[in-house]
Amino acid sequence: MREVEDEKKIVKASMGEVEYEKKLMAFMMLALEQARDALRHKEVPIGCVVVKDDEVIASGSNRTNASGNATRHAEMEAIDKLLLKWQQSGLTQEQVTDMFASCELFVTCEPCIMCAAALSILGIQRVFYGCRNDRFGGCGSVLPIHSVGCGPCGGKSSNHKTQNIQCTGGILAEEAVALLRDFYEQGNPNAPKPHRPVHTSETGFQASDF
Repeated sequence: MREVEDEKKIVKASMGEVEYEKKLMAFMMLALEQARDALRHKEVPIGCVVVKDDEVIASGSNRTNASGNATRHAEMEAIDKLLLKWQQSGLTQEQVTDMFASCELFVTCEPCIMCAAALSILGIQRVFYGCRNDRFGGCGSVLPIHSVGCGPCGGKSSNHKTQNIQCTGGILAEEAVALLRDFYEQGNPNAPKPHRPVHTSETGFQASDF
């Protein structure tokens, strides 16, 4: 964890603090575009982009309503696109692991526990997010999956390895919260009936300073 933090400081020093923060916000703005697209399709407005060598190589937004699958979060959508692309390109499992290790994820809301666990298993080492997820956050708000991993799956026979994730939150958080507020104020059309509008204070999404 210390090595990742030191590397982050080196990058910021070489680029300059202002340029580094502009870069982070530029990628988060692209993630917000994905979230807006989700809102237009009546999905929970969370979006993400995956970045490698300062280029966006995949994007995703929530598709839980359209797919009828509660696991189709923005992160899962982007990850599956990359897995399919790299498998079709003939990359080995070891090469795919190396590719993920050099990627960064920008997502408008703190990854949930499920997504944080997936990112840890895949080996993505840096995650930048907008608002906190105080109900389901896996990067410290509820569980510190980013620093302790997700533990063995399937009992003692499981041999998967997890990686610590360097997380930075609060990037354009107010914009992320505003989109979520718009969604919950209009009510989720796919929520169980009868349902009621959810007030912003009940959603569990919070802005924090960057």
